[in-house]
Amino acid sequence: MSAIAVVGLESAAVSEWILGLDLDARGPLRFTRAGNGKSNLTYLVTDAAGQRWILRRAPVGPRLASAHDVARECRVLRALESTAVPAPAVLAFTNDAEVSEAPLLLLAFVDGQVPGEVGLDPAACSRLTEALIASLARVHDVDLRATGLDDLAPHTPYAARQLKRWRRQWEASRTRDLPAVERLADRLEAAVPEQRELALVHGDYHLLNVIAAPGGETIRAIVDWELCTLGDPLADLGGLLAYWPQDADARAWTVPIQRAAGFPPPAKVAELYAAATGRDLDALGFWHALGLWKVAIICEGVRRRALDDERNAARTGIPPAHAVEDLIARAEVLL
Repeated sequence: MSAIAVVGLESAAVSEWILGLDLDARGPLRFTRAGNGKSNLTYLVTDAAGQRWILRRAPVGPRLASAHDVARECRVLRALESTAVPAPAVLAFTNDAEVSEAPLLLLAFVDGQVPGEVGLDPAACSRLTEALIASLARVHDVDLRATGLDDLAPHTPYAARQLKRWRRQWEASRTRDLPAVERLADRLEAAVPEQRELALVHGDYHLLNVIAAPGGETIRAIVDWELCTLGDPLADLGGLLAYWPQDADARAWTVPIQRAAGFPPPAKVAELYAAATGRDLDALGFWHALGLWKVAIICEGVRRRALDDERNAARTGIPPAHAVEDLIARAEVLL
């Protein structure tokens, strides 16, 4: 049976690679797009016996330097196998050009629910919020030396690195002039807090990047580690709040659910994190604003990649232009 064409993959070559691994995979293999696919492309791989795996690769077409690094994601996930952090197991990695034009990462399939994509009752939302914070605390507790991740990124102040990097990202990916983005960057630069510790930072921790048990009691896997780095752990909490479900009247592109569904307000999320980690949250307003600024730039990058090559568009479509302005407006009131 001939392989069915799928965006971003040479199905026949990739099938041959997977079938040659020690996975007891049985052909033919079927590849379908999975997840929202706003950044790296993700595929569900199913074999003739119904076994499932997850495959990751960078977006098709041109991409920004250092972005969408699947090899880096592979390194982080392998390092996390010895920790308490819930993450999918790495099964194989290849950068063989005869298999794929871009490196491929094959992961174990984790059964569960992506909270941002399913309806949850209020009790499940409460349990899930506590599980999210418990899992985030585990990320920030990772021993960098023991896992070999101590050299994953520079040990210089994280906020300055983020501002420099994401200013470049904005210039490289913007689709129009939007002075408010630069004005907010200037305000952030002037408000950078002192960095007190260095920890593993997921870099994109939110409801669409975790797989939870159906009742929300536990997080079975944290996914999408391509932005993982070393930095201030409050950056992850600020990022989580930047994506946190909004009131019913908010025009939020980031997570397609509303706080009315049962999720607690941001202040409660912060309170749970403080209780779980004992960390001082005085600088959280800065990191929340920085998180919103980054999400706005990510949103613009998603738009740019989809407009440049429609094969990169997520199944939920291209985010609207106003999403960037909305995110910047939300950040401005936090500084």
